[in-house]
Order: sequence, then structure tokens, then C-alpha cells
Amino acid sequence: MNKKEFLSALERSLSGLSREDLAERMAFYSEAIDDRIEDGLTEEEAVSQLGAADAIAAQIIGEIPQSCKSKKDRRLNHVNIVLLVLGSPVWISLLVAAFAVVISLYASLWSVVISLWAALVALGVSTLGCLIGGCVILFAGNITVGLAALGACLFSGGVSILLFYGCVALTRAGAWLTKKSVLWIVGLFARKGDAK
Repeated sequence: MNKKEFLSALERSLSGLSREDLAERMAFYSEAIDDRIEDGLTEEEAVSQLGAADAIAAQIIGEIPQSCKSKKDRRLNHVNIVLLVLGSPVWISLLVAAFAVVISLYASLWSVVISLWAALVALGVSTLGCLIGGCVILFAGNITVGLAALGACLFSGGVSILLFYGCVALTRAGAWLTKKSVLWIVGLFARKGDAK
């Protein structure tokens, strides 16, 4: 058996290990074969000195603590399944409640954002109304009221500019938070899919 065949057999036998453990073991045995070849042995002699791949794999799996083994080895036993079924009225209702809380928080966040944009539009319309009304009143001859209306126009215009930047910042923050949350949730399901 040459080095490639030995490493392939060892990798098949250790397929239940995590990627990190598997890569570490494969690198170790590849280096062990290379060291023996450097010492003057042929590739076949170096592989035969190590022993059978199945025996090495059994020894490695026996030495690894149970908590470090792959998630493939973790299966639900009958007691856990019964406990999950019996506890389902509690954990399903808690899960639904948590989902409802998260949805209501997002609805509240986006309702604040939409309300601020609506206030900005209303302030912009009132600015335009004060400008038109102030000009009409000013040309009608009532200078004091016309100047007051133009002053209100300038004030509401300045507030609407500040509110615009606040709305943009809040919208970006809400979009960022939503994106991160969706990616986190997708990541949870992707990790669960990889574990199977």
C-alpha cells in the first residue's frame, strides 16, 4: 500500500471526526510517512511500519473524548424524544411568543421610521405652504404677518433638513439591523443543515 492509498483509507475510517481533527490526524500521518521515507525506507515500507489504517483509526477514535466527536454521532435517544413531545406545549408556546416579540419589535422600529418620514413630508409641505402664504400676505400689504409667515417657513425648512438627515440615519440603522438579524437567522439554519 502506498502513501496515497493509506491516507485515503485512513480518511474514510475517520470520516466521523470533525474537520479540524481529521485534518490534524491526516497531516500527522502524512508527515510520519514522509519522515520514514527521508530515513531511507521506501514508501510501502514506511506505510507498513505504521500499521493498518483501520487499526489506527480505531485507536484514534477510542482516544478522542466523546464531546469532541462529530455531531454525526449525536442522535436523539427515546427518552429525549419523549421529553420533547411531552414538553412541546411549553416550548412551542414559548417559541411562538419569542417570535411574536421579535416581530413586534421590528414592526415598532419600522413604524417609527415611517412616522418620521411622514412627519418630514408634512413639515416639507408646511414649509411650502408658509412660503406661498407668506408671499401672498406680504404682497397683500400685511408686512408683519407676511414676514412672520416667511420666518415660520425658514424655521420649518431648517427643521425639515435636520429631520431628513435623522430619517436617513435611522433608516440605514434599521436596514443594517434587519440585514444582520436575517443573516444570523439564516446562519442558524445553515449550521443545523451542515450538522446533518
